[in-house]
Amino acid sequence: MWRMRRVAVACEVCQSLVKHNSGIKGSLPLQKLHLVSRSIYCSHHPTLKLQRPQLRTSFQQFSSLTNLPLRKLKLSPIKYGYQPCRNFWPARLAARLLKLRYLILGSAVGGGYTAKKTFDQWKDMIPDLSDYKWIVPDIVWEIDEYIDIEKIRKALPNSEDLAKLTPDIDKIVESLSLLKDFFTTGSPGETAFRATDRGSESDKHYRKVSDKEKIDQLQEELLHTQLKYQRILERLEKENKELRKLVLQKDDKGIHHRKLKKSLIDMYSEVLDVLSDYDASYNTQDHLPRVVVVGDQSAGKTSVLEMIAQARIFPRGSGEMMTRSPVKVTLSEGPHHVALFKDSSREFDLTKEEDLAALRHEIELRMRKNVKEGCTVSPETISLNVKGPGLQRMVLVDLPGVINTVTSGMAPDTKETIFSISKAYMQNPNAIILCIQDGSVDAERSIVTDLVSQMDPHGRRTIFVLTKVDLAEKNVASPSRIQQIIEGKLFPMKALGYFAVVTGKGNSSESIEAIREYEEEFFQNSKLLKTSMLKAHQVTTRNLSLAVSDCFWKMVRESVEQQADSFKATRFNLETEWKNNYPRLRELDRNELFEKAKNEILDEVISLSQVTPKHWEEILQQSLWERVSTHVIENIYLPAAQTMNSGTFNTTVDIKLKQWTDKQLPNKAVEVAWETLQEEFSRFMTEPKGKEHDDIFDKLKEAVKEESIKRHKWNDFAEDSLRVIQHNALEDRSISDKQQWDAAIYFMEEALQARLKDTENAIENMIGPDWRKRWIYWKNRTQEQSVHNETKNELEKMLKCNEEHPAYLASDEITTVRKNLESRGVEVDPSLIKDTWHQVYRRHFLKTALNHCNLCRRGFYYYQRHFVDSELECNDVVLFWRIQRMLAITANTLRQQLTNTEVRRLEKNVKEVLEDFAEDNEKKVKLLTGKRVQLAEDLKKVREIQEKLDAFIEALHQEK
Repeated sequence: MWRMRRVAVACEVCQSLVKHNSGIKGSLPLQKLHLVSRSIYCSHHPTLKLQRPQLRTSFQQFSSLTNLPLRKLKLSPIKYGYQPCRNFWPARLAARLLKLRYLILGSAVGGGYTAKKTFDQWKDMIPDLSDYKWIVPDIVWEIDEYIDIEKIRKALPNSEDLAKLTPDIDKIVESLSLLKDFFTTGSPGETAFRATDRGSESDKHYRKVSDKEKIDQLQEELLHTQLKYQRILERLEKENKELRKLVLQKDDKGIHHRKLKKSLIDMYSEVLDVLSDYDASYNTQDHLPRVVVVGDQSAGKTSVLEMIAQARIFPRGSGEMMTRSPVKVTLSEGPHHVALFKDSSREFDLTKEEDLAALRHEIELRMRKNVKEGCTVSPETISLNVKGPGLQRMVLVDLPGVINTVTSGMAPDTKETIFSISKAYMQNPNAIILCIQDGSVDAERSIVTDLVSQMDPHGRRTIFVLTKVDLAEKNVASPSRIQQIIEGKLFPMKALGYFAVVTGKGNSSESIEAIREYEEEFFQNSKLLKTSMLKAHQVTTRNLSLAVSDCFWKMVRESVEQQADSFKATRFNLETEWKNNYPRLRELDRNELFEKAKNEILDEVISLSQVTPKHWEEILQQSLWERVSTHVIENIYLPAAQTMNSGTFNTTVDIKLKQWTDKQLPNKAVEVAWETLQEEFSRFMTEPKGKEHDDIFDKLKEAVKEESIKRHKWNDFAEDSLRVIQHNALEDRSISDKQQWDAAIYFMEEALQARLKDTENAIENMIGPDWRKRWIYWKNRTQEQSVHNETKNELEKMLKCNEEHPAYLASDEITTVRKNLESRGVEVDPSLIKDTWHQVYRRHFLKTALNHCNLCRRGFYYYQRHFVDSELECNDVVLFWRIQRMLAITANTLRQQLTNTEVRRLEKNVKEVLEDFAEDNEKKVKLLTGKRVQLAEDLKKVREIQEKLDAFIEALHQEK
C-alpha cells in the first residue's frame, strides 16, 4: 500500500502502469520503471540491498492497455553497490517537486506556505528535461501513440478544485493553539470540568435565545415567502386572465371560423335547470352537486358571492331582508364579463354601472314576483348565468338568510319557511354547504351552525367561512378566540376547510377591485397571519373560490355517473308503465298536447265561417224576439191596445217604437248577436267528435272559450248603423201581399198564446192547485192561495158583467170587492186585489186578442182599403208585422257583421289567448292534468336529463 502511495506522485504513465498493473501479464522488473519513479523508489529505501529480487506483480485486464505491444529495452545489468539515483540530480529534483501529498501534509504542520500555490504555478516550476531525453526510455516518448494524454490532462482537477481540497490552515493553527492551552493551563481534569460547566451554561442561554429568535425569524420569512408567492400567483393569473380573454374574444368574433362547444359548467347548469322542473316525488333532482350558500341574515353571504363572481350583482339593503327566494348563479369563463337570466336573452354588461343597477333591479323584481301574497319568501329559484375571464366554474345557490325572530312586516311563518327551504337544499347528500359566519358578532348568536351540523354532522361536505375578520380583529379582545372560531372549536359543527375573508369596509359603493386590495392589505398586516393563527391558504376570497371550485368538481366527478345510472333505471320504469297503461297512444307531453289542442280549437273557430246564412238569421231572429218580446207585449202592445181607439193606438205605438229604437233596441240586438256567436262557438268547441274526441282537452277548451269571449268586444260603430236600419224598418206599414199578412197573424198568435200561457201559470201559482190536482196529487191550497182564489172569483164576476172593462180598477170597485169578500169572511188587502186583477184582466185581454186575430185572418182586403166601410180594425196585426220585419232585417244585418267581421276578430282573439296560454306554464299545468299527462311529462324529463347527463359525462372524460 505504501508503495502505491509513493508511486501516485510519479508521472501519469508510470502511475497507470504500476498502480493497477493493467494491460501486461507477467512480472515487471525494476529496470523497466520510469527513471523518475525508480529514483523515488530507491531514495526512500536506503536499506535496499545491492541485489534485490525483481518485483513480481500479477496484472488483470481492467485497462485499455491490456493488449498493447511493448518494445524490449536493453539496459546494462546492475552491479553490486551501484546507485543510479546519485548520478541524475535533475530527476531527483523533479521527483521531489512532484511529491504533492507530502507537501500538503507538511504545510498542515509547518504553516503550509507551499500548499496555497496553485497547480499551474507548481507546473511552471518543473524544470525542462528535454536535454535528458536520451536517459528516458523510448517507450515514454512513444506512449502518446497508445494513451490519450490530453484527455487525461483534462480529467485532472484544476487549481480551484485543488484549493477546495486544501485544508483551512487558519483553522488548523487555531485548533493547535487551543490544544496547547489545554495541556499547559492547570490540571487536565480541572480544566476540562471548568470548560464543560461554563460551556453548558452559556450554551443553554444561547440556545434558548437563539431558538426563539430563529422561530420568529422563520415565521417572518415564511409569511413573506407565502405573500410573495401569493402576489406572484395573482400576477400570473391576471396575465393569464388577460390572455384567455383575448383568445376567447377572437373565438367569439369568429376569427377561427369554428363552432365553439358549450362549456362543462354550462352543460351542467342546463341539467340542473331541467331538474328544477322535474317531479319532486322521485327525489332525484337534488342529488347532483351544487354549492349551497347558507348563513344568518346580514352575515355577508351576498358579499362573498359577489367577490367570487367579481361583480356587485345582488340587491342590498341596510339590515333588511333582500334575498327573498333562492338564486342559482352559474359561474363560467367567457371573453366578456356579462350576466343573463335563463329565460331572457338580454345580456347585462357587468363592467358598466348602469347595467349593474338594472340587473339588481331585475333580480329584485323577480323575487317579489315569486313571493305570493301574504308571504315573505318563496322557494321558487331564479336562474342567473355569470360569465367572465378568470371566473371559477361552479354552480352556487344563494338562499335567504336564516333569522331568529320574525319582525313586523313579515309573514308569521317566515322563519319556518326559510328553515324548510335551507333544509331542502342541504339534504342533498352531494351538496356542498358554504356556511357563512359573521366574525364581528358573538359566536353564540349564530343560528345557522346548528342547522348545518344537523344536515352534515361529520363535516364531509361543509366549508366554513368567517366574514368581516377586520372588524373581528379590531373588536374581539382575545385574538385566540378568532382562531378557535376558524378552527371550529367554538361551534358544534365540523368542516372540510376553514377560511377567513374580508368583504370591504361596509360601503355599498365600493368596487370589487377596491375590496380585493383592501383585503390583501389587511391580511398582509394582520396579526392573525403573523402569529400563525391563520395560514396563508386560509385567507382571501380568491383562495376560497379556488377551494370551493376544486371541491365542487371533485364532488361532481364522484357522483355524476351514479346519478346517470339512477336516471336510466327511472326511465326504464316509466317506459314500462306507459306501455302497460297506454299501449295505443303516443307519448305526448304537456306542450305537445297543448299544440294538438291548439290546432283543434283553431279548426273549430274556422268552422264558424262555414255556418249557412239562413241558419245564422234564424238563430238571430229567434234569439232577438225572445229578448225583446216582453218589452213589445207589455210596454208597447198592451198599453196601446187597451186604449180602444185606433187613432190613439197608432199614435201610442209610434211613440213607443221610436223611443225603443233610439235607446234600447240596437244595444239589445248587438248583445243578442254576441251571445249567439258565443253559443255557436261553444257548440263547436264542446260537442263530441265521436271516437276522435279526447276528453283531456275539455278543460283547456273551456278556458280558451271563456277567455276569448271575455276579450272580444263588438264593433262600436255597429249600433249606430243598426239603429238607422231598425228605425227605417219600423216606419214602414205597407204589407205587400196576403202571405205577409198571414205570417204576421201567425206571429201575433204565437206571441199572444205564449203570454197567455205564462199568465195562466202565474194565476195557477197564485191560487194553488184546482180540484182535479187536489184529488189526484193530494195537494191542498195555503191560506194565502185561498184568499187569492176568492178574490179571483170575485173579479171574474165583475168582468163577466162588463167585458169591455178598462185595464185599471177604480177605487169604488176595489172597495166593493173588498166588502163582498169580507161578507164571506175573507179579509183582503187592496194591494192583493190589484195584483190579482192584473193577472185576471191580462188573461181576459189576451183571450180577447186571440179571438180578434181569428177575425183578422180575412181582413187583408179591408187593410188594402184602409178599413174603409168596415167595422174591422186590425192595427195590432200591422204592429206585429212591423216588429217581425224589423227582426228579419236586424237578423240579416247582424249576420253580415258576424260573418264579415266578428268571426275573424274572434279567431284572432282565440289565437292570442292560445299564445298567452302557451307561455304560461302554470296555466298549462292547471288545464292539462291527469295521470297520462304527468307520466308523459316525467318520461320526457327523464330522457332529457339522461341525454344531457350523458353528454356532460362524455365532455368531462374528454377534458381529463
